[in-house]
Amino acid sequence: MILREHQAGAMPTTSQVNPEQYEAMFEPILKEGKDIIHMTLSSGISGTYNSAVIARDEMLERYPDRQIAVIDSCCASAGYGLLVDTAWEMMQAGAEYRELVSWIEENKKRVHHWFFTSDLTHLRRGGRISASAAFFGNMLNICPLLEVNAEGKLIPRDKYRGKKRVIREMVERMKEHAEQGDAYNGKCFLSQSSCPEDAEAVTSLVEETFPHLNGKVFIVDIGTVIGSHTGPGTVCLVFWGDGRTV
Repeated sequence: MILREHQAGAMPTTSQVNPEQYEAMFEPILKEGKDIIHMTLSSGISGTYNSAVIARDEMLERYPDRQIAVIDSCCASAGYGLLVDTAWEMMQAGAEYRELVSWIEENKKRVHHWFFTSDLTHLRRGGRISASAAFFGNMLNICPLLEVNAEGKLIPRDKYRGKKRVIREMVERMKEHAEQGDAYNGKCFLSQSSCPEDAEAVTSLVEETFPHLNGKVFIVDIGTVIGSHTGPGTVCLVFWGDGRTV
């Protein structure tokens, strides 16, 4: 639905989850005598983390014998998914509560997110590029390459002419930053918004370049929150790597 609205020229807006909504989510879990680890969307993109902290403090007053860890994931889109997926695997393998919380905090900024988009309209509307840059960029087929940085903010890093070039550069960034370079043997997630052909092009090049991946590249639709800011024609490549920079 949101993509059809985008394509028709609509400009969707987003709003953060408020503390009351978090309390309504947390309380039934606490009533069952369970503890909570909650990872929020990056605070560099949304104020949701602050709402979750307010709700945590309120719930701990009501349930002082329970534990609630609210973690700023510093991640977004498929990167958020990769962090949660790895934490779930650790929990299933028997990791204790405090061990899991510490591991997430220590490793969350090793999740790399590299984005490109072929439509600059929504980056302009979000203030990430100027109106003139968007106009000439669209006219000249410029594709920016963006990253979620160490502060969890979506930052333009470079710009390239044409999707073939930006796709090659995206995979080069993966070679540069992934654990063990092109011998990377972890998982790779990819999200896309209304551009399955671009997603398949990235996937093919990644699987060719990294033959030891843990399974195939996992492809999902981009979420509505990130999609509202980046628009259709966006691909996000996610993997485990070195520590992100500002």
